[in-house]
Amino acid sequence: MNRPLDTGTHADFRAERLLDVLIPTRDRPAELAVTLSGLAAQEGVPGFGVVVSDQSDHEPGYAHPAAATMVRALRHRGHPVLLTRRLPRRGLAEHRASLLAASAARYVLCLDDDVWMEPGTLRRLVTAIEELGCGFVGNAVHGLSYLHDVRPQTHRHYQEWSGRPVPERIGPDTPEWDRAQIHSAANLLHVTEALALPEGSWRAYRISWIGGCVLYDRAKLVDSGGFDFWRRVPPRHQGEDVAAQLAVLARHGGAGVLPSGAYHLESPTTVTDRDVEAWEVVLADDLGC
Repeated sequence: MNRPLDTGTHADFRAERLLDVLIPTRDRPAELAVTLSGLAAQEGVPGFGVVVSDQSDHEPGYAHPAAATMVRALRHRGHPVLLTRRLPRRGLAEHRASLLAASAARYVLCLDDDVWMEPGTLRRLVTAIEELGCGFVGNAVHGLSYLHDVRPQTHRHYQEWSGRPVPERIGPDTPEWDRAQIHSAANLLHVTEALALPEGSWRAYRISWIGGCVLYDRAKLVDSGGFDFWRRVPPRHQGEDVAAQLAVLARHGGAGVLPSGAYHLESPTTVTDRDVEAWEVVLADDLGC
């Protein structure tokens, strides 16, 4: 019998740790359990915290026995976990803004609720952001059902940083925007295999944006506006992660990290009302259009 789960409190959770993982979720108990299982298997970053904010239509996903067990496993391994409900729904950006406000950590990992991280991923991301000193680093998610769908025309968009990433202003009218093509399907996995990197090594490469698994320097994310633009976009939107990353890129720079240890579960989306691209609204406002 699965006993009641302690959800924790904001006051007890919010502390000056090295890292917090921020997970928004809705109507995905099975996927959430898999995502949490990946976190529970991470080593080399002791004491990181986890916030799960649920917007499910009925029972929260973390109440499912499988997800609840992973919450308990995380806590047993020394990781504070805060479980919250964020209702009524005001859109993806507002949801992420509330998660960010729950953390006082130096770094925050925005992790979607349908991403499994292989062991060693979190340590590699933290190592990368500490060495690079930029605003964010990310692991693009692999779609393993596309493993045999090789698209060499996208590989030309892979370009490594030779030093620390520098700020870049990127938009849909710039050639750098096409860098995102390398993150579709299993393209990045194919690039990684071709590089044949030595065990334990990693590379930083140029990006326009990354979805699913992004580690921010929290102070630099806040300095760039965070997700406060949620008030400027209608609730039915997508692309809130792109909007935030473009702002951080322009001020502090960012990079993708290869190899990626993030794998997309390829489940159907639970956010079906996506009438507006948040990044388009934010860019238009910034340009005074």
